[in-house]
Amino acid sequence: MTSYYRRLTVGPTVLNIPVQPPTKSKLPVFPPRRPYNNIIQSSFGITLRSRKCWRVEATVRSAGRSEGGDGAKKVGPGPGQGPGPCSYSVEDRTVEVGSKRDRTVEVAVAVAVTVVLGVGNRVLYKLALVPLKHYPFFLAQLATFGYVLVYFSVMYLRYHAGIVTHEMLSMPKAPYLVIGLLEALAAATGMAAGAILSGASIPILSQTFLVWQILLSTIFLGRRYRVNQLLGCFLVTVGVVITVASGSSSGHSLKEAGIFWSLMMIVSFLLQATDTVRKEVIFLDAEKRLKGGSVDLFVVNSYGSAFQALFICLLLPFLSKLWGIPFSQLPNYLKDGAACFLNMGGTLSSGCDGAPLLPLLFIIVNMGFNIALLHLLKISSAVVSSLASTFSVPISVYIFTLPLPYLGVASSLPAGFVAGAIILVMGLLIYAWSPSDPSSAIPSPSS
Repeated sequence: MTSYYRRLTVGPTVLNIPVQPPTKSKLPVFPPRRPYNNIIQSSFGITLRSRKCWRVEATVRSAGRSEGGDGAKKVGPGPGQGPGPCSYSVEDRTVEVGSKRDRTVEVAVAVAVTVVLGVGNRVLYKLALVPLKHYPFFLAQLATFGYVLVYFSVMYLRYHAGIVTHEMLSMPKAPYLVIGLLEALAAATGMAAGAILSGASIPILSQTFLVWQILLSTIFLGRRYRVNQLLGCFLVTVGVVITVASGSSSGHSLKEAGIFWSLMMIVSFLLQATDTVRKEVIFLDAEKRLKGGSVDLFVVNSYGSAFQALFICLLLPFLSKLWGIPFSQLPNYLKDGAACFLNMGGTLSSGCDGAPLLPLLFIIVNMGFNIALLHLLKISSAVVSSLASTFSVPISVYIFTLPLPYLGVASSLPAGFVAGAIILVMGLLIYAWSPSDPSSAIPSPSS
């Protein structure tokens, strides 16, 4: 008897299992009865109904981290790794079952947390400057060097808990050095331009940050963005500009400051955008070095902050001059700032009401915001993290119209706040919209 089979090749390995073809078997003739399923009576006896036997094999693959953009690759399991539970492949198509939905929920939660912490970061920074209004440079340095101590302490605890591994710590340190240098230079150029620019001009110029991120991720990461993503980013930028600049003299402020200082601020945001893209490169490189694993957030934050603090120390003479503090008087300035921060009484701490509570709250929330932003960058992309941070701007503008303690009279909403906020939300929705791909449907086998 000749055997035959049919198969659908869905994975790399196919086992050819013969299937006996349906045959007619002559059996003793029974009295007529009501036919059952799969049995057909005939004049020659009982014949089994023929079935076509299909054999489908599926190779399950874990859905990897999306590299963002249209046509982005999925980082799946490396060679030798077992199959994952979240997707299956039909020939050269990968169909995700639950991973895509889970990742979308994870990104949405991370975006919400980042927006909330971003709003708190902006509001608490202004509140922290109420007691330290004469010592903003001290607050900046306290945060910079305090982060090094906190991040390394947390990384030490996570190392002994087994979360941070020796392989993570043995990764090359040159990328972290580049990150520290970029952050220090971004702070220096931003302080220099910020001392001249005023009003709503800085939030307007900060929208170039998103443009730089799109360009840099296209160049260094090979990203390709869909039309709706580019349109969404453009609408977000327009919405923020309308929200912040309406009813203000930002245009006049930019004209008075001159083109040089505006370009200096744009360069600062270019350095910040390069920093975020470089961090994304570190995460992608870690997936290759750690064979599908990922480097811990606190490893990146610890080494990046350490190198940033190092370069800030080298730039202290230049930075102190930007703040109008002669370098020879910097020790006394830091001493007076510490006395005001501790608010221990005396002549030095007069007018420092709210310290140290408000500055400490700002530092804690700012640290949480940086961690949330880096986590969002890790699971999505630099552009998504930038959009989440940008969304906190109009919410912060609205919060400042409420009666907050220590701030006195609340500010009024800009004239175009509602229109700008609507445009911004539309931009976010358009960016997040994913058109359905009809080609991803699984074709049914032909008989």
